[in-house]
Amino acid sequence: MAKVIVITSGKGGVGKTTSCASIGTGLALMGHKTVMIDFDVGLRNLDLIMGCERRVVYDLVNVIQGEASLHQALIRDKRADSLFMLPASQTRDKDALTEEGVAQVIAELSKDFDFILCDSPAGIERGAQLAMYFADEAVLVTNPEVSSVRDTDRIIGLLQAKTRLVEQGGKVKEHLLLTRYDAKRVAEGEMLSLEDVQEILAVPLMGLIPDSEAVLKASNKGVPVIHESDSDAGLAYQDAVARLLGEERPLRFAEPEKTGLLSRLFGGGRR
Repeated sequence: MAKVIVITSGKGGVGKTTSCASIGTGLALMGHKTVMIDFDVGLRNLDLIMGCERRVVYDLVNVIQGEASLHQALIRDKRADSLFMLPASQTRDKDALTEEGVAQVIAELSKDFDFILCDSPAGIERGAQLAMYFADEAVLVTNPEVSSVRDTDRIIGLLQAKTRLVEQGGKVKEHLLLTRYDAKRVAEGEMLSLEDVQEILAVPLMGLIPDSEAVLKASNKGVPVIHESDSDAGLAYQDAVARLLGEERPLRFAEPEKTGLLSRLFGGGRR
């Protein structure tokens, strides 16, 4: 049986879809057959991050409504053979998603995959609730900002109250992924620290992703940043995926980068 993991956040624009793409890619590169489902009906972006937008023919809603088979709708990644994506619809309404339909899709995918990643829309509307309902685990993506952390706390409440596992007497395992972290700004008091966020949310840390130009550059190229293994963000996502799988790794990028005289004179930021 596949492990179902929802990638979720309370606030939009925190790097959730970027994170889903890199986590899915990382799992596949480690040999795990992985599928990512985009639940953001009407505003899909996962296909853009993965660089396969021109290959989308059928989508999640087509499958749920019986207009296409899973085999027809799934898109295989060109860089990792064991990674697939099921895109969201851009033209349908979110009400096209049904609990029964999503349950059937996940049940079918569970027969063939090790991991099913559900890329949730931000917020608490229907698509987000369905994305998290069937989850075994949740990756909570947040920025070190008060509004983002507060909204994530609300999502934790939903995970602990409105999921299938909870209804069965269980609990969704939660992981914190802190993105766009700038240790220098934290030191200057302009941003919440890692310790602040952990104290508020009380969720085990899966990864800390530094604020990095590499993320935007990779997204614009349609390449998950985890492939950029010479970048700080790429390394941070590799660490995060390893921790998701139970491996212990030292935490990087939590402290301000030490720069030499030449770097201070001529500038230089994170790659």
